[in-house]
Amino acid sequence: MMIVTGGAGFIGSCLVSALKARGETVVVVDRLRDQGKWRNLARHPPDRLIAPDQLPGFLATMPPVRAIFHMGAISSTTARDGDHVWRTNVDLSETLLDWCADHGVPFFYASSAATYGGADRPELFSDAPELLPDLRPLNLYGWSKHVFDQHLLAREKAGRPMPPHWAGLKFFNVYGPNEYHKGGMISVVKVKYDEVMSGAPARLFRSDRPGLADGAQARDFIWVGDLIGIMLWLLEHPEVSGIFNCGTGAARSYLDLAHAVCDAAGVPRRVSFVDMPEALRGQYQSYTCADMSRLRAAGYDRPFTTLEDGIARYVHDYLSTPDPYL
Repeated sequence: MMIVTGGAGFIGSCLVSALKARGETVVVVDRLRDQGKWRNLARHPPDRLIAPDQLPGFLATMPPVRAIFHMGAISSTTARDGDHVWRTNVDLSETLLDWCADHGVPFFYASSAATYGGADRPELFSDAPELLPDLRPLNLYGWSKHVFDQHLLAREKAGRPMPPHWAGLKFFNVYGPNEYHKGGMISVVKVKYDEVMSGAPARLFRSDRPGLADGAQARDFIWVGDLIGIMLWLLEHPEVSGIFNCGTGAARSYLDLAHAVCDAAGVPRRVSFVDMPEALRGQYQSYTCADMSRLRAAGYDRPFTTLEDGIARYVHDYLSTPDPYL
C-alpha cells in the first residue's frame, strides 16, 4: 500500500488520484472536517482514511507499506503558533522518517520554496545541499520546512539509518484543481479567476520593493499535474534520492498571470493594484525561480506546462465546469 499524509488536501488528493489510477492501494492520513475536503476524494476514494493521531498505532501493526508520501503540514505562510507548527512540520516528519528508515520504506516529503526566503536572483534558488545552511526563510512555515531539510541531511551525513530511497520536494507556486478548501492560501490563479468572473478587474498587490514595478513581482508557477509527474517519476527511480526543487525553472510575473486568466476566461484584460497587507510586508517573496538543474541531471527530462497552457486547462477543464474537482 501507499500512505499519503495530507491526502485529502490539494496536492495530496491529486497524488491519490494518480496512484489510484495506477491500481495502487492507498491509505490517506488526514481529517476531512467541514471544509468540503471530502469532494477532493469523491472520484477516487482511498482504501482507508486514518486520522493523524491514529497513524502511530496503524504503523505499529506493521502494514505492508510500499512508500510514504508525507504531504501533510501546516502550510500557511502567516501561521503564528510556533509550537504547533514545530510539532506538525518537524516532529511528525521526524517520526515518519525514523519509521521508514527502520522498516526499509521509501519516504517522500513536501518541503517548500518558502525556505529560500528573500532570495531575489536565479542563482540563489539552488537546491545544492552544501548551500542549504545559507538559506534564511522569511516566515515560520518556511523555517519549519528548512529545519527538517537540515535535520535530514545532517542525519545522512552522520551515517545514521536512512530510508532506502527518499526525496524532499521543494514545491514552488502550485495551482490546479482540488485547492478550493484552502481559504487564504488558495492559488492566485483561482483568486483572479473569481475576481474577473464577477466582473471586477484582477487585483494585484503594489510592489513593496524599490525599483520593482507593480505587477512585476514574479513567481515560478507550476501546474499540479507536473508536480505529480515529478513525484511518480521519483517513485519509479529508486537510484535517485535527495532534496529537489519542484518548479518549472521559469519566473513569470503576476501581470502575466492576470492576463492569462482573463484570456482563458474570455474576458477583457483588466488589472488594478491594491496596497499589500501590513501582515505580508517584509515576508513577501517578490521573486522565485526554481533551479531545476539537479533534478534534470538526475534524469528527469519531461517538459513543464507553460503558465498560459496550465491556466487555460485549469479554467476550461475545471473552474468553468459544474464539478471542478479532479
